[in-house]
Amino acid sequence: MKNHSRRAALALPAALMAARAQAQQAQQAGAWRPGQQARIIVPAAPGGTTDIMARLCAQHLQARWGTPVVVENRAGAGGTIGTLEMVRARPDGLTLLSGNIGPQAIAYSLFRNLPYQEDQITPVAGQIRGPNVLVVNANTPVRNMAEFAAWLRADPGKVSYASTGVGQSTHLSPVWLLQLLHAEAIHVPFRGSAPAQTELLAGNVGFLVDNLTGVIEHIRGGRVRALAVTSAERNSQLPEVPAMRETLPELASYEVNTWFGLFGQGALPAEITLAYNAEINAWLDLPETKHRFEQLGGLPLRATPAESPGSCRRKPRSGAP
Repeated sequence: MKNHSRRAALALPAALMAARAQAQQAQQAGAWRPGQQARIIVPAAPGGTTDIMARLCAQHLQARWGTPVVVENRAGAGGTIGTLEMVRARPDGLTLLSGNIGPQAIAYSLFRNLPYQEDQITPVAGQIRGPNVLVVNANTPVRNMAEFAAWLRADPGKVSYASTGVGQSTHLSPVWLLQLLHAEAIHVPFRGSAPAQTELLAGNVGFLVDNLTGVIEHIRGGRVRALAVTSAERNSQLPEVPAMRETLPELASYEVNTWFGLFGQGALPAEITLAYNAEINAWLDLPETKHRFEQLGGLPLRATPAESPGSCRRKPRSGAP
């Protein structure tokens, strides 16, 4: 017994040091590195904010970890098709999702037979947040919200509007707008921001309420005309464009903001979640990232996994940290 106790006592400091080291590694979120090619799924077509964020994250992670990180676009069904592919992948940290408020929040309330559950998705990190903006083709003879409302009311149900998919904020933002204006328009959903913008530029749809971060270059280039932003205040990148709520009395309560984030499977190990979170937050803290986001009209969405977008909707699973 004495020898046994002595051996245990001698082994105790080493065991404590090992446990302390493991805890420190998890805390620093630096113990895990992908040894194979990783991928980030985008549940939308190339070109929109969700796609832009995925490519920027992939570029940063690849540079930091020295392993390939590819972006795959899986568009359709308001982002739920791409989300389901991520959910079905192995929770090994090699498949992530660049998501947004649509399939990762709105969809739970909008779709009855959603093919995935909240606890099958783990919020990993935030990316960017910002408002939407109402835009029309530059050739459209509508220059302010009063003229916009009159345009819709002159031909009820004749003007069409594009969205980035059913259930996205670009779909529900104009739905609420039309309700407040007591006006009608035809919804034409697309598989992402880029195809929706293409149809607006071609004059095939009347208007679009898109993420400011995805359409701001078309506004700057004069190809589309911005009538109002959906945030409570004006955006610093477009100071001449009013906030929706300041334009008409019936829109005084109108305010919509959106967010984008990185997600993994519900069973994703905590150390992998923390490793990705630490790297993405480090990227968000870079001056060049902040400057780029500012130019896009958005702000970095820095958060822990528990604070990340979509976390408030996620049901806690047994044994979750």
